[in-house]
Order: sequence, then structure tokens, then C-alpha cells
Amino acid sequence: MQRALSSFPFAPAVKVRLINAGFQSAADLCDFRPLQLSKEAGISQEEAEEVLQAVRSEPLQGRAAGSRLTALELLEREQTLGSIVTFCSDLDCMLGGGVPVGKTMEVCGAPGVGKTQLCMQLAVDVQIPVCFGGLGGQVAYIDTEGSFFVQRVADMAQAAVEHCSLMAEDTEQREALKEFTVETILSNLFLFRCHDYVELLAEIYLLPNFLAQHPEVRLVAIDGIAARSPRLRGPVREDAAPERARPAAQPDGLPEQRRGDADQSDDYKSCEWPIKACSSFR
Repeated sequence: MQRALSSFPFAPAVKVRLINAGFQSAADLCDFRPLQLSKEAGISQEEAEEVLQAVRSEPLQGRAAGSRLTALELLEREQTLGSIVTFCSDLDCMLGGGVPVGKTMEVCGAPGVGKTQLCMQLAVDVQIPVCFGGLGGQVAYIDTEGSFFVQRVADMAQAAVEHCSLMAEDTEQREALKEFTVETILSNLFLFRCHDYVELLAEIYLLPNFLAQHPEVRLVAIDGIAARSPRLRGPVREDAAPERARPAAQPDGLPEQRRGDADQSDDYKSCEWPIKACSSFR
């Protein structure tokens, strides 16, 4: 894997300008000349020379390794990574065995179709024990809309536990169920609340450090990106009604979730479930 630019000992101001210009790894700079990089990133030519010298002293492992991969090796590596099973046979079959890990999947749709519900469901499914065909991993969940509903996730976790209980046939599976509980599932879900696109970008840049400290994380869910980036939302018609935060489908009997941009970190912390509310900004 290529070394991230955030890990180089550049001056903070230079590092910020490089990242803001869209450069993330050493491979992104390997084809640039000092003058070109200076104009692209808004830094001096001397700073650009220092950056390129430091970057080119690093071995370009990513490109070299990629050029030596055969199709068979790539297939075997993908099979080793596994997939997130959903226990929905149609969806798992359509995706070739489940949601693949090590890849980026974008879920699009109109408000209310269930994008948030799917993110929360995958946050539970990624933790299904290996003996049941799952990955037994953890999840980092980045909430930008305040649409994360802890009680709904708890209901999904309870349903997953009950489903696995009905599937248990051997001793290994029954032993795994002792650790696969609602409390354990929510304890392995790390929640980050971002209120604007600046916090979202900062969280993404800090994410590699978090993942290095939590190697069991197998899924990073971001709900959502377009809501916090005006450039991604596209033009708005003049006659269009003001957009409201999209509602998540609520089961009967559950209270309506509070929406909007208000800080909901207190909601996460005061919840009866042991969810981990994380923040790099407080």
C-alpha cells in the first residue's frame, strides 16, 4: 500500500495544501515536476522540490506490486478478503456472495428508499461470526446527517442474533453465539458524527490512523457524502421545495428519530446500549 502524504514529515501548511489539492498518497505525486506541483498545490517551488525529493525516496511498492499481479493472484486475494453476508439470498446472490470488502460501494436513491437502513444493516452483518459465513469484524460508522438511530440498530442486531441461533448446528456455532450478542455488536460499532464537510474531510484523513489502531474493522460506512458536499448534490431547481433531512423507515411502535444538524453526540452517549461515540474534534 502506498504511503499516505499525511505520514510524511512535511510542514503542516504544506501538508494541508497538498491534501486540499487532492493529493493523498506518494503515488499521486510521482509524475509531477517541481514547477507543476507548485502551481497545482499552491506552494513554493522550493517546497515542491522538498516534497518530491521525500516522496521519491520512498519505494513505490503499490505500483510495482500491482504490475506483478496476475489475474489468478488477484482472484485469490479477493476470495481471501471475503464478503459481508446479509442473509438475504437474492441480494447475496446478486453481489456474488455478499457485499465485497476491500472495495468502495456507493448506494444511491431518493430520500426514504432505505440507504441509511442498509448502512446500519451492514454495520451489523459485518460482525456475523466466521462460523456462520460472516467476517466477525468491527465497523467504523461516519454519520453526517444525524440519521443514525441506535434503537433501530439494536433491533437489527437482535434479529441477527436470533437468526444465527436458529442456524446453529454444531458446537463451534453454539460457542460463537455466546459472544455474538446485541451488546457485543454495538460495542464493536465505532460511531463518528460529522456536522459539515470540513469535519468529514478531516475524519477521512484521520481514518488511516484509527484503522491502524483497530485492525478488526472490516467496514467503513459513510452516511452520507453528498449531504455534506454542495458540489456533489448538484443544481437545485428554483421551484424546488427546501430539502429536509431524509427520513429513515421506522418500524411500528418506535419513536421518530430526531433529524437535522443538531449535535447528537449526547444522544449516543445517553443511550441504553453500549455504543461507542467517537469524535476527533472534541
